[in-house]
Amino acid sequence: MANTADRVNIIDSQVLSHDWYLLKKITFDYQRNNGDWQRQTREVYDRGNGAAILLFNREKRTVVLTRQFRLPVFVNGHDGLLIEVAAGLLEGADPEERIRAEAEEETGYRVHHVQKVFESYMSPGSVTENLHFFIAEYDAASKVSAGGGLEEETEELEVLEWKFDEALEAFYRGEICDAKTIMLLQYAAMKNIFEPA
Repeated sequence: MANTADRVNIIDSQVLSHDWYLLKKITFDYQRNNGDWQRQTREVYDRGNGAAILLFNREKRTVVLTRQFRLPVFVNGHDGLLIEVAAGLLEGADPEERIRAEAEEETGYRVHHVQKVFESYMSPGSVTENLHFFIAEYDAASKVSAGGGLEEETEELEVLEWKFDEALEAFYRGEICDAKTIMLLQYAAMKNIFEPA
């Protein structure tokens, strides 16, 4: 089988929107497994790569989450208030640096030692974003501000400190329905991160 790059020929790339992020309509030829070439068209949304982090306290068996309004889920029938882990776009920064800053901006906790646990494409059929996933321990001394996000970025987040079991139950009930948050909660459960290291 040929290298994937040898099987894709970009024919045309048209910018549909460059308001907040970049939306393109791309026409390309793709060589199928049987050797035939097929013309296809897709819309590709490039919003940059991002990072997400689960803050946890091993002694108290708690996690720090946020609740904020998300317009896209609201227009899709949800009440729009999503419970999430702290996250943000990299905007050219190193993923570790960026996620430490996002954690502090959104939750008010300053964490120094973060552990990268995996990466994932979140919606590969239409969005280019690759998300870097982290975990980090926090304690009372880590709290440096109220959090809540940056007003100049129109952020307004409620900071939640929940027992880990309570967060898992919220996921099972469908109250937590954000993919990145579910993935990190499941990682925490599978890896037993609350057990002594």
